[in-house]
Amino acid sequence: MSKLMKSVSGIRGIVGDTLTTELVLSFAKRFGVFSGRGKVVVGRDSRTTGKMLLNVVSAGLVSVGVDVIDLGICPTPTILLAAENLKADGGIAITASHNPQEWNALKLINNTGTFLTPAQSHDFWNIPENELKDLDWAKIGSFSQYGCAIEDHIEAILKLPIIASDKIKEKNFKVVIDSTNGAGGLMSPLLLKALGCEVIELYSKPNGMFSRIAEPAAKNLGVLENEVKKYAADIGFATDPDVDRLSIVSNDGIALGTEYTLLLAEKYVLSQKKGNIATNLSSSMASDVIAKGNGVEIFRSRVGEINVAEAMKEHDCIIGGEGNGGVILPDLHFTRDAPLGMALILSYMAVSRKKISELAAEIPKYYIYKTKLDISEDTDFDEVTRNIIQDYSHKKLDTLDGIKIIDPEFWIHIRKSGTEPIVRIIAESSSEEESKKLCEDIIQKYLG
Repeated sequence: MSKLMKSVSGIRGIVGDTLTTELVLSFAKRFGVFSGRGKVVVGRDSRTTGKMLLNVVSAGLVSVGVDVIDLGICPTPTILLAAENLKADGGIAITASHNPQEWNALKLINNTGTFLTPAQSHDFWNIPENELKDLDWAKIGSFSQYGCAIEDHIEAILKLPIIASDKIKEKNFKVVIDSTNGAGGLMSPLLLKALGCEVIELYSKPNGMFSRIAEPAAKNLGVLENEVKKYAADIGFATDPDVDRLSIVSNDGIALGTEYTLLLAEKYVLSQKKGNIATNLSSSMASDVIAKGNGVEIFRSRVGEINVAEAMKEHDCIIGGEGNGGVILPDLHFTRDAPLGMALILSYMAVSRKKISELAAEIPKYYIYKTKLDISEDTDFDEVTRNIIQDYSHKKLDTLDGIKIIDPEFWIHIRKSGTEPIVRIIAESSSEEESKKLCEDIIQKYLG
């Protein structure tokens, strides 16, 4: 049996294994009580188990007095924006993001259109069981559908002053978009066409049968690379199934890697206005160089979208995100948003009058190596952390999220995942070989 993952944003597991309908029903009831038994928006990605879980979630919410608004299949950032726009008391996104098809999850959204904060998550899990009973038949909630959430999202992006819509339209960019048969197929092509792009679609049918490994890492984008070359496109975009992560393939047909998404967005936004930026501890130190070059501060948070969002609010940041392809722009909302990322990157290309390969070449060059290890429930990660702290006491250490070893020339971050039963080991340095060796040394010494 797989492990059910509980995190600040919700629960995640393999459907029919640890993620059962009974568990989902109880979970939905708990959120209905947590949200004040008011109005809750619900949306999902294209996974084949999504409709079943939508029905279970809706039944649980309605049974405790919630009025459910079904948004249908749509990107996760669309669901968060709708929660805010429709003045809902909360929301549930039914998606396992970048996990394989057999996984699904429930991500919890508060009434401000962001995922639950750690404090809110604590309150959610501590609701007494006796409050989760079905209400009398006359007091149950209602169910309705709202079919304009994607259109609302596109309109909101196009209205942003920082999106150079007119200049993008003048360029008539040729764009290949790979939605991997996820929710992005219903939005990304529409947004790109609204920006005057010539669009070549790959895997836009939202049938949940993913065309590749769901995470849009560079190594998974061979088909997109070939199609960009075939059509002599200006750029290729790839998203994960719920469309909060964005990856780029250059006009040369080379996948840049998800780190470049945030870095390019940072450079564009800071070219238009100055302000602080934020990212997580596992994202590239190229962001530090970009911040210094623009005379602004950078703030680092724990890994996780809500943690970056909270840091952005605290430090009044104008752009932020994560190196997994997630871009957050407060002028729209405090959540990772791949369609927004597309519009920002195209704006950068149009305003600078440079190819994406030229803009990528201007990013400080570092190499990140990522690996992961399955862990058993009896793994004492605290002991691992203590041993590393003792052995690396001569280095700068950050224990905000796992343990991060920081050197002027490299860093290594070791942390337990909040979405999978694994430990992630990530390193960055001036060479791919060195970064890989840094990770392998940590595994051999502390996790082997």
